[in-house]
Amino acid sequence: MKPLTKAEEQIMQALWQTGPAFVKDIIEAMPEPKPHYNTASTLIKILIDKGYIDFKAFGKAHQYSALISKEEYSHKTVSSLVKGYFEGSFSNLVSFFVKEKEMSVNELENLIQKIKDNQNPTK
Repeated sequence: MKPLTKAEEQIMQALWQTGPAFVKDIIEAMPEPKPHYNTASTLIKILIDKGYIDFKAFGKAHQYSALISKEEYSHKTVSSLVKGYFEGSFSNLVSFFVKEKEMSVNELENLIQKIKDNQNPTK
């Protein structure tokens, strides 16, 4: 899977939010400043070429839909981040956030509890 630029990711975020949509609907779901219609159309074409989006034709209009879920993209992106910057260790990632004071002790305890709950799903 080819990585997305910031602008391409904004298009995908809007499409994940709206579900199948036309260009005007995608632009409407985007944060300010909203891209020009032609810019959004170009980005959508790039996303089609990258395999992230498909479309259905309704006459001259096209309705676009995501070919990859937000969850799947998130998983691949986080895995790539961990591999590239944290030596493949999620523990190193969490340690980084704790060290940078981005994660509180309470949040860390909640994370540990979630891990325990996932290891013992019968609880």
